[in-house]
This record gives sequence, C-alpha cells and structure tokens, in this order.
Amino acid sequence: MKIEYIQTEVKNIPLKTPFVTALRRVESVEFMRVKVVCQNASFAYGEAPATKAITNEGIEDILASIAILKEMLIGKHPEDALKILHKANIGSSAKAALDMALVSLLAQEFGEPLYKFFGGEAPVELQTDITISLNDLDTMLSDAKEAYESGMTLLKVKVGSDLKHAVRVIEELAFELPKVKILVDANQAWNLEESLSFLNAVQKVKIELIEQPVIATDLESLKKITDASFVPILADEAVFTLEDVIKVREGRYADMINIKLMKCGGLSKAVEILEYARAHDIRCMFGSMLEGPISINAALHLAMAFHDVIAYIDLDSPLLYKESSDELEFLYAGSKIIFI
Repeated sequence: MKIEYIQTEVKNIPLKTPFVTALRRVESVEFMRVKVVCQNASFAYGEAPATKAITNEGIEDILASIAILKEMLIGKHPEDALKILHKANIGSSAKAALDMALVSLLAQEFGEPLYKFFGGEAPVELQTDITISLNDLDTMLSDAKEAYESGMTLLKVKVGSDLKHAVRVIEELAFELPKVKILVDANQAWNLEESLSFLNAVQKVKIELIEQPVIATDLESLKKITDASFVPILADEAVFTLEDVIKVREGRYADMINIKLMKCGGLSKAVEILEYARAHDIRCMFGSMLEGPISINAALHLAMAFHDVIAYIDLDSPLLYKESSDELEFLYAGSKIIFI
C-alpha cells in the first residue's frame, strides 16, 4: 500500500445561526478536505477547518502546507508518510488533516474500523454538549431553552470580557434550566482578577467547569485560578501538544485538559495524549473546532476507544449545521451520539 496521489478541495457548510465566542464570529464551517489515494485503489479522507484565531491557519495556509508536503509523501507507505508528516514544520491543522487520512488508511489495511484500530472493543454510546454562542442575555436564554427542549442536557456557554454579562447569563441559565449541566467557556477573555471575581460571583451556582479563563500563555494566573476555584479549571488553548499537557500536569496549572485534533496535529498525536492521560489519571474533554463531518467521525471513533479517559465530549458541530450531513457515521439524538 503506497500513496499514489493526494487531492484537496475546499468545502463550506452553512450554520443554523452564527457561532460567536470571545475570539471570533463565523456563519459557516469552512474547511479543507484532503483525499489520499494509494496504488491499490484504497483511499481515505482528512479535513481541517479554517481557525486563524486559534491555530493561526486559514484555508490558504492549510492548502499551502499540504502542497509543500505532497510530493514528499507520494510513493510512501502511510506509516512512513506519518513519520515524514510529523517531522515537517507546518501548522497543526494541516498535519491533522493528513494524519487523519493516513491513520484511516492504516486501519483499512488492518481491516478494522477506526475505534478498533485505536483499541476499542465495541461501539459505545457517547454524549456531547452543545455550544450556546455569546450573545445578548435574552438570545442566550432562548437558545439554551431550545437546546434543552431538543434533548440537550449539557450546555457549553460562551462568555466574553463583559463580566457582569457573564455572571448574569450563568445565573439566569442555572435558574431557568436547573436540570442542565453548565460548562463555562471564557476563551481567554479574562485576566486573573476578573476570573477570581467571576468565581466569587457565582459561588451559589452549580457549574461543571470553567474553560480557559485567561490568555493561553499566562500559566501562572491559570494556576492561581485553579488553586482558588471551587470548580475544575480546564486548559484549552494552553495545551496543543503532549509536551504542553505534561507541563500543565507537572505544574498543576489546571485540573483538566481539552484535546482537539486540530491543536495536537491529528489522530496519532491525540492517541499519545490520551494514553498519557490514562496513565496519569488526567480528566479530559475531547473537543473540536467547527469541523466537517469526516473529522467529526474520526474524533468520535477515537472518543469511543478512550471513553474511560474522556469526561466531557464537545463534538457538537453536526448539531450546528443548517442541514444534516449524510456523511456522518453517527446518529445525533439530543445529547446522545450513537454509532450506526
């Protein structure tokens, strides 16, 4: 099994409503899809979305990175191609897309679905949160109620730099929807003082976790917040690689980590992080950017194999698409995700 050629195309999936965080606002999922074809006619896909605000890669950057590597990978077995890929000095999203396709080819060679290739024994039912985008209070409450009525019991609530707004949103959501679990995601919007102020203001509110309250590079503030917090603090933008995860664990900078394929460089790198997390009893969220169906499929296969390590799943992109995708290998039924 040797690679014969590699193709790319750009795709776009409209969203039901704009996706808004402290970092960005988007109205559709724009992503690059790569197809890796072998000489024996086997092929596999990988995907990477444009996430300039997080990975510093737009679509053109991802396409340029793959163009640079393409000729180096042609003629190689997928296993050898993976070694070349992860030595290359390109962005993590471009790596993730190619890694996804190459790992999928290896699974095909073994005649196994991805979850079994990753060590899973059988499909398991998963549960995802759904994102409530940053907006005015009434809109966020309305969106949250609509999500709850559709069967979502875990809400990931985006908040911004307006601390009073953030506190009020969380308090109102907890009061209006007492049965939902609330994850607070600040997307680096606060500083140390604001983070501690938020914690003080919501002491009486039941919150599952607070995600990346301060800028990713400010690990010392993150540690102070973690030490002071009555709820778990989740590191997201602060952890891209296994080395980042080790640093956060050893320094006790956060209670949990958020693993995303686009941050770490793909399935094979995510496996390394998950195995480390399993060995060191680290609670994880397995998340994503706004992504296309192929990359969501791959992430869900990996989540099934490591369901014992993953405390929260944030793979809700398909729930945000304007129209459902027929490329999904999973059924979304409220918060439940079922392999079909």
